Amino acid sequence: MTTAAAGGADEAPPADTQARGGTSVPAPREPGPGQLPTRKVPSRKSVTGTRRVIAALFLLPALVLLGALVVYPIVYSVYRSFFDQAGTGFAGLDNYKALFSDDTIRTAIKNNAIWVVLAPTVSTVLGLIFAVLTERIRWGTAFKLIVFMPMAISMLAAGIIFRLVYDQAPERGVANAVWVGVHDTFSESAGFPKAHPLPVHPLKAAGGGSFVTKVPVRAGEPVQLPLVGVLPAKMPTDAKPARVPAAVNDGRITGTAWLDFTQGGGGKPNVIDPKELGLKGIKVEAVKDGEVVASATAGADGTFTLPAAADGAELRLPESNFKEPYNGVDWLGPTLVTPGIIGSYVWMWAGFAMVLIAAGLAGLPRELLEAARVDGANEWQVFRRITVPMLAPVLAVVLVTLMINVLKVFDLVFIIAPGSSQDDANVLALQLYRSSFGTDADLGIGSAIAVLLLLLVVPVMLFNIRRIRKEGRR
Repeated sequence: MTTAAAGGADEAPPADTQARGGTSVPAPREPGPGQLPTRKVPSRKSVTGTRRVIAALFLLPALVLLGALVVYPIVYSVYRSFFDQAGTGFAGLDNYKALFSDDTIRTAIKNNAIWVVLAPTVSTVLGLIFAVLTERIRWGTAFKLIVFMPMAISMLAAGIIFRLVYDQAPERGVANAVWVGVHDTFSESAGFPKAHPLPVHPLKAAGGGSFVTKVPVRAGEPVQLPLVGVLPAKMPTDAKPARVPAAVNDGRITGTAWLDFTQGGGGKPNVIDPKELGLKGIKVEAVKDGEVVASATAGADGTFTLPAAADGAELRLPESNFKEPYNGVDWLGPTLVTPGIIGSYVWMWAGFAMVLIAAGLAGLPRELLEAARVDGANEWQVFRRITVPMLAPVLAVVLVTLMINVLKVFDLVFIIAPGSSQDDANVLALQLYRSSFGTDADLGIGSAIAVLLLLLVVPVMLFNIRRIRKEGRR
């Protein structure tokens, strides 16, 4: 016992310690009165510390692709934009100066501004209207499906569709077919476009598309007004064979306007042949000293009668009989080509805006809307003061997305705009293609346009990132 006490080797450790691997460590203490037992936290290995190599291997392919497809093209475009067309001489800022001095590129910049303002705004407004109006109707889902369906069509296909829709010929272009139909409903169309007299006829041109008799007319002498060049489709279906009017002795002027053409041949000019038809509905005016003193309209057999005041006057067939038929609106002309293409874009993307806004609308607290209605607010007030403010984050997402999309629009403009008005519909993405790969390619100008597009997109992207971060902190 004395030896053990002196050496201390076999001495038992204190009660509050335990031996581990030859070392004494404090033993866990029992909780005192009123104290909670302490939990032993197990040690954890750092994932980033032990698996950093594995994470780098997984990220490496994405980083390589990002550098090859995004970073390198951006850097090279910026570098190339400071060189001339051949790429051998340093041009400084000359390419960027050309962006604002060349009329074609300035038109593209102006059109891009119109696109950014109109296309996202109209698409978002229509999407909001569709989403709100179809929220509480039974067939709302079917309507949303129809509106969203154009999103399944490629830009190429949509461009081909609207190139046909905007065709100038009413028999091919749907837009002009509808427009001409409405116009002709409220406005009388010309009866005999392209009709004209022959040199041997008793009529001559009077300017402005009208024709007059070569000599003044006299009472008791039937007047002959023959014409040729009337299209078969333009002949009235109820036209009758032309005839010489009955003689009158009261000073009135009578005559016949007819198509001086016999199908199959055999007719004689200035003679009413049995198979020749009267020009029903053609207007005849009696003119003295430049003033119209009387007028009449030919019947189904081409005959007409003027009062005695027409004696000694010249008979005129006014230009209203021969003007070209209304052919609709030149949708793809210099004036309307940009709004027309924007219309096709809205047709495609209004469904996208509607779906996103409808998803946001479904998440609104219904009790808040019902409380506003109980307090006496009408539907317009609920929409303007509650629905729209609460949908502001969703509306911002839609607007920003569409703004970025329209800044790079190319397909629709390239396909829909004809060559004659492509300069008037030009946008930066199309001009980038024309400057880089056109007949007179200048990669310096093309690279400068690409950098300009990047600079225009960056503020919108920064706004979107800031908004996403702000939403994430809520």
